[in-house]
Formats: sequence, C-alpha cells, structure tokens
Amino acid sequence: MTWPLRTFFSSLVALAAATTLVAGSVSGRVELRDSQDAAVRKHMDFSGVVAWLEPVAGSPDPAPAGTIAKMIQKDKTFTPHVLPIRVGTSVDFPNFDPIFHNAFSNYNGQLFDVGLYPPGTSRRVRFARPGVVRVFCNIHANMSAVIVVLNTPYFEATQKNGKFQFNDIPPGEYTLRFFHERATQTTLDSLARRITIGDGSITLPAIGISESGYIVIPHHNKYGHDYTDPPDDGGIYPAVRK
Repeated sequence: MTWPLRTFFSSLVALAAATTLVAGSVSGRVELRDSQDAAVRKHMDFSGVVAWLEPVAGSPDPAPAGTIAKMIQKDKTFTPHVLPIRVGTSVDFPNFDPIFHNAFSNYNGQLFDVGLYPPGTSRRVRFARPGVVRVFCNIHANMSAVIVVLNTPYFEATQKNGKFQFNDIPPGEYTLRFFHERATQTTLDSLARRITIGDGSITLPAIGISESGYIVIPHHNKYGHDYTDPPDDGGIYPAVRK
C-alpha cells in the first residue's frame, strides 16, 4: 500500500474512532417510596416512571413526520398505562375490545376527543406540544392512562426493576427530569438535576421517588358529569348524565 493510501485509511480509522467517542451514556434506577399501591408494596414494581434528558442549550427538533406510537384498548384497559413520546408524535388508539370506546382528555396537556368508535377500529391523535396528557374513556370510568409528551429524543419509561438508560447522547449539559403519576409536582421538581455528559458512561446512584402527599381525585366524563352505572349493553353506548 502506498503512503498516500495508508494516510487516507489511517484518517478514516481515526475519524471512525472519534465518531465513536463523541457520545455518552447515562443509566440509573428509581425506587418508589411511601406508596399505598399494592404492586409497589408487595412486588417492588417500580415501572411506569418516565425519565428524560433535556439539553440545557438549544431546543431539539420535533419528531420526524410520520412518527407513530400506540396505546391499545383491550380488556377495558389502556396499554401501556404510561406512554412517553416526543413532541410531534401521533398516537394510535386501536380498539381491541368487543365493545365501543371513546378515548379523551380534558385535563392540562393536550385536549382531545376521538369520539365513540366500534371494535376493530382505531383513532389517531397528533401531540404538538410538551405536557402531561391524562387519558380516559368516556364510557368506562376505570380506564385511565398517561401520555407524557417531551421536547427531547432522550427518554425512557422504567420497567419493573426501576432501571433506565440513555445511550448515544451527544456531549453537553443536560437536565435529568422525572414524571411519576403518583408523585406531587413539588417532589418531581426536587428530583431534577444537572448532568454533564462526555464520551463515557455515567451511572447514577438510586433515586428515591416518594408518593407521600399523592391524593386520588375522581375524574368526570368528557361532559364534566359523574359516570353513571355501566349500561346493560356492556358499554356499547356512552353512559353519560344528560
């Protein structure tokens, strides 16, 4: 191999190595404390906590056009119960039950109402701004879920063991934040921390999230009324108080 070619290939190798080193990773684990939830107390289930990294400088672009997530409705349950997405993402709400559903949200975050729709069909909503969107069904009072819309591509919902990990993060300053539906905003704000990411790995100590102070507030249907008893038709039609 001639000298110019050796120099060329050496430059390529150096460039590849440099490219590999310009990203870091962050991992950690959350523990839920002071909980009254049976899954937490009996089974140490720390799932459903959303962790994310916000760049301190600059604002990330929204999700690429056509980015779609999914929250299914089956057995009168929204799955996943907590869904983190990036701003600009559309969410499909397929109905896999043999009955009608009507997903909606009238809380802070993005308001939407997909209307009543039958088994085997789906509805889609695009989420255009960051926020916490609490989702309900207008027919079934026990159905609820949360969509966390984030202005960053670096996010993850914890699994049962409470672990989270972000890979291939460009070096820079970030703020690590959390969302847990059974924690107060004051508690969540106190957990935010600044992290400097270089070309290595960062492993954080366990992060405790207290559920102390959490109060369950009954929600209303999309008309602002209390839910009535389920109709005899098994929930095909909305039970609303006129």
